[in-house]
Amino acid sequence: MSGAVLDGGLDVVNFGCRLNIAEGEGVRAAAHAAGARDTIVFNSCAVTDEAVRQARQAVRRALRERPGADVVVTGCAAELEAERFAAMGARVVSNDAKGLPQSYGRQPAAPTQFDAYTPALSGADHARAFLGVQTGCSHSCTFCATVMARGTARSAAVDAVVEAARTALTRGQREIILTGVDLASYGDDSGTTLAALVEALLALPIARLRLSSLDPNRIDDHLFALLTQEQRVMPHVHLSLQAGDDMVLTRMKRRHRRADAVALVARLKAARAEIAIGADLIAGFPTEDDMMFANSLALIDDCDIVFGHIFPYSARAGTAAARMPQVGRAVARERAATLRAANMRRRHAWLDAQVGTAATMLVERDGLSGHAENFAALALTAPAAAGTIIPVRIGARDGDRLTATEQAA
Repeated sequence: MSGAVLDGGLDVVNFGCRLNIAEGEGVRAAAHAAGARDTIVFNSCAVTDEAVRQARQAVRRALRERPGADVVVTGCAAELEAERFAAMGARVVSNDAKGLPQSYGRQPAAPTQFDAYTPALSGADHARAFLGVQTGCSHSCTFCATVMARGTARSAAVDAVVEAARTALTRGQREIILTGVDLASYGDDSGTTLAALVEALLALPIARLRLSSLDPNRIDDHLFALLTQEQRVMPHVHLSLQAGDDMVLTRMKRRHRRADAVALVARLKAARAEIAIGADLIAGFPTEDDMMFANSLALIDDCDIVFGHIFPYSARAGTAAARMPQVGRAVARERAATLRAANMRRRHAWLDAQVGTAATMLVERDGLSGHAENFAALALTAPAAAGTIIPVRIGARDGDRLTATEQAA
């Protein structure tokens, strides 16, 4: 959950993914345009039952602490549990209507269904800009409720994305992160591709372009070439792997197998050795036994995963996996903790290997923190100008961060 954005009695609180953060800016702009005051909007997430629980808890607190305020819930949890949020006393706005000013008047907006997707751009208060270019998903992974919350995959037009990127550049943001529910499917509904979008964006004076989570079976030769040969595309590839066992992947209805993931990472690193690998992993999927889990655990080393997004499986109502034999929450949490510990060891060894090397760093708004090209978190030994990209020398590791000293250009 991000911090609330205060705007004269208007608060917007984002939960969950980078796409929600980007869309939250559109929510804030729409509510502001509607003249909303004494209003709090929760832009909710439903990727896990814990995310939904946090949203419900926050809504209850707001209703208790701000009596008389217009409490609005939108986002994925609102789509899946609209009646429950309404019964609590909140007003529910659909995902499709959350960017419309009329959604934030005291009268509910008319139901809206869009065929296209409008690009979502995060605010100017960060050095990096999250740019949402796609929503929804047309796959049917057995654990995921996203298709129920966001519908089938829809992409923003290339020209609209380029214009949003220009906005980010004009306000001084040097790095743009493309994000979406199923980013690699960008363009499936309009006859283009993610690689074509990346090329269109690189025609702009973007210093750094980073991609969020990618389905490994959708990295074609064109996108592979951009990831490995274009220096402005950052050497940081986050893969939606979910598991490292073929039977679990089959039961998840994923579209790759373990060997595909291992081979892809080997190809990426052979072509561009400095690429850092991130991955989504679910622990304790239904029917997962000790051997299946061991295969997922070994994937951290086999794919050199240094940025793991790891969470225990939680059953989502209405999904096929919820009807499968469950391993239990305690087991899922224990396995998630084991995966996180293994990932931390791998990440720390990777960070330790960078001590003494040179890098460039995008300085965040605090003037002291930022990220290297490979997404390693850096902490400056002395302040630098926010929003600049500076050469640095990497010092010691401090937990999950590296110290960095600015060097003469």
